[in-house]
Amino acid sequence: MFSHIGKSRTPKHNLEIASLLSFVAGLVNVVGFFSVQKLTTNVTGHFAFFVDEIFKLNFILAFHISLYVFFFFLGAFFANFMVETYSRIRETQIYILPIITEAAILGTIAFAGTYLMREHADVIAFSLLFAMGMQNSLVTSISKSIVRTTHLTGLFTDMGIEFSQLFFYKDKSHKGRLIKSIKLRLTIIFMFFLGGLSGGILFSNFGIKSLIVGSFILIGGLLYDFLKIKFLLLKRNRR
Repeated sequence: MFSHIGKSRTPKHNLEIASLLSFVAGLVNVVGFFSVQKLTTNVTGHFAFFVDEIFKLNFILAFHISLYVFFFFLGAFFANFMVETYSRIRETQIYILPIITEAAILGTIAFAGTYLMREHADVIAFSLLFAMGMQNSLVTSISKSIVRTTHLTGLFTDMGIEFSQLFFYKDKSHKGRLIKSIKLRLTIIFMFFLGGLSGGILFSNFGIKSLIVGSFILIGGLLYDFLKIKFLLLKRNRR
């Protein structure tokens, strides 16, 4: 799921990583919004608010809003910096440190969130945007820009294009690729929605502590990859 890169990566691997990370993103999106009434998985809305405040000449508030955009960018930069650095050491494990960092951020906010909501609500928004920037950057790098999981605008655009192409491309190979791509995008959308629904249900019972579920899912994904590789190596050695 995470460890396969380059030519060894298959549509199945992309489907697996898309399912896991889009669920986490959907959960963070809803729990983050319910907690601090801020968008915490993408920056499109924040940029609109930023421009609005500039036109109102509220420069201090505009700067404050720009920090939301900056922290998402910083997360993307940090994740790819780790990927590029670690790829020169051990390319097949470039995903480990970014995923552990994201899981640690979600876990920390889950436990410290109740206090932060009262005293420093923006720290929650900055942290979650940083984590989602990391996630989006990492999955983009691993999947070679095929998978993105933290927002849906581009997905619906691409899916609209691909659905329209089904009416014009009749050869089986091209149509097969389109159907696989549509299936991937539908999976991301469904899992994002499922994550958001789960986040809403969890938040009503556990509040911001619900983010710990996202942290466990990320660590679970790493363990799944680790055990799968160990099993395959063990199986190969027995032959």
